[in-house]
Amino acid sequence: MTEFQSPSLADLQRWTWVLGRAQQMMLEHGMAAMRGGEGAAGLPGIPVIPGLNDPATLERANDFWRDSLTLWQRFLNPGAESSAPAPESAAHARDKRFKAEAWRDNPLFAWIRDSYFLIADHLLKNVEALDGLEPGQKEQIRFAAKGFIDAMSPSNFALTNPEVIEKTIETGGENLLKGLQHMLSDMAREQLTHTDGDAFEVGRNLAVTPGKVVKRTPLYELIQYTPTTKKVLGVPLVIFPPWINRYYILDLTPEKSFIRWCVDQGISVFVVSWKSADATMADIAWDDYVNAQIEAIDTVRTALEVPAVHTIGYCVAGTTLAATLALLAARGDADKVASATFFTAQVDFSRAGDLLNFIDDEQFALIRALSPQGFLDGRYMAATFNLLRGRDLIWNYVTNNYLLGNDYAPFDLLHWNGDTTNLPAKWHLSYLTDLYRDNLLVQPGALSVDGTPLDLGKIRTPAYVQAGREDHIAPVESVWKLTQILAGPVKFLLAGSGHIAGVVNPPAQHKYQYWTNPAPVKSLDDFVAGATETKGSWWPDWDAWLRSIDAKEVAAQGARIPGRGKLKAIEDAPGTYVKSK
Repeated sequence: MTEFQSPSLADLQRWTWVLGRAQQMMLEHGMAAMRGGEGAAGLPGIPVIPGLNDPATLERANDFWRDSLTLWQRFLNPGAESSAPAPESAAHARDKRFKAEAWRDNPLFAWIRDSYFLIADHLLKNVEALDGLEPGQKEQIRFAAKGFIDAMSPSNFALTNPEVIEKTIETGGENLLKGLQHMLSDMAREQLTHTDGDAFEVGRNLAVTPGKVVKRTPLYELIQYTPTTKKVLGVPLVIFPPWINRYYILDLTPEKSFIRWCVDQGISVFVVSWKSADATMADIAWDDYVNAQIEAIDTVRTALEVPAVHTIGYCVAGTTLAATLALLAARGDADKVASATFFTAQVDFSRAGDLLNFIDDEQFALIRALSPQGFLDGRYMAATFNLLRGRDLIWNYVTNNYLLGNDYAPFDLLHWNGDTTNLPAKWHLSYLTDLYRDNLLVQPGALSVDGTPLDLGKIRTPAYVQAGREDHIAPVESVWKLTQILAGPVKFLLAGSGHIAGVVNPPAQHKYQYWTNPAPVKSLDDFVAGATETKGSWWPDWDAWLRSIDAKEVAAQGARIPGRGKLKAIEDAPGTYVKSK
């Protein structure tokens, strides 16, 4: 009997080529038969079926096969001239999931990585080639395909991630045990952890700008901040943060706090701290949030004895601020607001981005099912927003904290991101249907508040509209539309980064940049083409704009100090509502 000998590398390469060539011949034969052309050995042609054997589909299949075979041959014989890899795309080169050297230097993991990219690229090409679908349907398929691709990355699995394998050997498996502990803890709290939960605490190192709660209603607390300058602007500022999250996104650590910075610039600052919804708020509607904004405006006007206030609305509170201004205009009370600043706020939802993929009857039914007591658990919204950036906000943490067993790093922004608030289910559903699905807010008279039809085209209040270049929640294309609707003077500013970092960008950090264009342009493309880039924070630009409206100052005394005027102090900032679950 002949003794068995293991095949040499040359043998493996030869037989791989033979098998690959045989498969290629069979594939070509099958394609010829499907085309009904020559080379099909006399087989009758198969009728052309779009998406199955039409020329474009067959060509994509052939491309995928050819690329797969090339990749396999390169793995088996990396030194061959014919095996030289194609130039890597910029997106693949900067993919942080594969930053470890082993993904390129080790032939096996290089092949795994390149195979993943190959399959992903061809899958997305097939999605783009789909015909006969509504634009919204195609976008949903594209979104789902990208989510599937991110989930199936070899970096997400222990046996195909060289970093995980190396650390498992190095620690004797302790990383996997620690990662399992992290995962079980997250399962118990039903929420993915992004940061060290003990590193930050509201009132200790977050939301510590000195101030007082001067008003409390069933829906919000009104906080007035203590001045740090001898004089302040005569026109006070009322900030409306989004109630989807806690207000302290604008009052993080003292170094990052927008509120603290405004106070230090000599601005009298009031902030609305919204209550996280509970069963008592089951009947809360959008009208209630609009009326709450008007109530807060009137409260500040009366307390400080001023005719008007400056306002800021962030995200959904900015959308609501637009409705508030329209209502005031309809009532003849527009002069109560001296200016309106919109942080990443949308009013026309036709270009609202990836969130539109969650706007359908199935999602609405799910919200109803998850809201038996009339409010939606904030963890559902947190999971939705995480899905929008699954690669960064889900799978990155699966790898680092579950597989590698790394400790959670302290990060104030991510702490805030995980500090969820509950939403009134009735209001949330109407917001999704009336605005995201039906886009009624930009249709004059289509929506009403307390029986008064709203028309955003009647708003003449000076406005400052800020958008984030990389914003995935409120895309810049969507935010820009607000500038084309408002009837008053509008300044548009494009900030670097996204929905959060594009707003929270203190001047002292010298990060990012922003773009302005004073020319009267009618499109976002024209704005960008003629825009001037400025390094750093846009906050000083906004402050200069605010003072251009009214630069008059008054002494920081009397009612300008929390608790010393008509509004008596209830408790110290940050108050009770921001800490409630």
